[in-house]
Amino acid sequence: MKQNPGNSKVERVSAAMMALPASLAGHMPLILELSKRDIQGRYRGASFGLLWSLISPFLMLMIYTFAFGTVMKGKWPQIEGGQTHFAIILFAGLIVHGFFAECLNKSVGLVTSNPNFVKRVIFPLEILPWPMVLSALFHVAMNLIVFLVLRLVMDGAFTWTVVLFPLILLPLVTLVMGVSWFMAATGVYFRDISQVTGPISMAMLFLSSAMMPIDSVPESYRWVFEINPLSFIIDQSREVLLWGGMPDWGGLAIYMLGSVGVFLLGYAWFILTRRGFADVI
Repeated sequence: MKQNPGNSKVERVSAAMMALPASLAGHMPLILELSKRDIQGRYRGASFGLLWSLISPFLMLMIYTFAFGTVMKGKWPQIEGGQTHFAIILFAGLIVHGFFAECLNKSVGLVTSNPNFVKRVIFPLEILPWPMVLSALFHVAMNLIVFLVLRLVMDGAFTWTVVLFPLILLPLVTLVMGVSWFMAATGVYFRDISQVTGPISMAMLFLSSAMMPIDSVPESYRWVFEINPLSFIIDQSREVLLWGGMPDWGGLAIYMLGSVGVFLLGYAWFILTRRGFADVI
């Protein structure tokens, strides 16, 4: 009996879904090694080495604060109340956006920049986004250290709820993994997509609550900021990093459900398109 091609694809995706946890566990040493190589490769040859992972976010913060501090800081009531400084509020948003932007921009070339891996039949191409995400999370950790030091110096304050920050970031990490699989696979067949990720990441910054509170945006445009998937995570991050409050657990649960959906769809798309990678590259 001739097999239905549609059923074959469904079975292939289903089998890959079922094997995903075991594949991740089995390839963890390789994932960690690739993550280490990615981090070290970024700073190889630099005089300060890994110290740049601490210096870079500080320099970035100075530039953004100088460029937007005068206009934007008046939109934050917490600044007028003397609770904190604009640089600290901005930095909390930049940490979240920086993670997303790094993964989005790099994900498009994950497959095309590793043709040797594609031609090796035994290499598990589906693990390529994991080292990238772990490398980005390393830089999130470095940014968080800079953030905590700056807040102690500038505000003389520290909130214990900072320990909840990883839980805030988890739904975004899940979402980014799904997006990375989708972008990595799509980037093999449509190379022009790499030209739009930069503008998209900038739009995700300026059309989110990273730069200004959503309440200060005119109501007719507010929906644009609200549908930005970064806005909710940025707001929740500030809640635990700055204001010492508890996160919106219900909102995070809903966000996580949507992220899991994107995660599974992105992985399914990668599995379905993977067979043609070698022919295109």
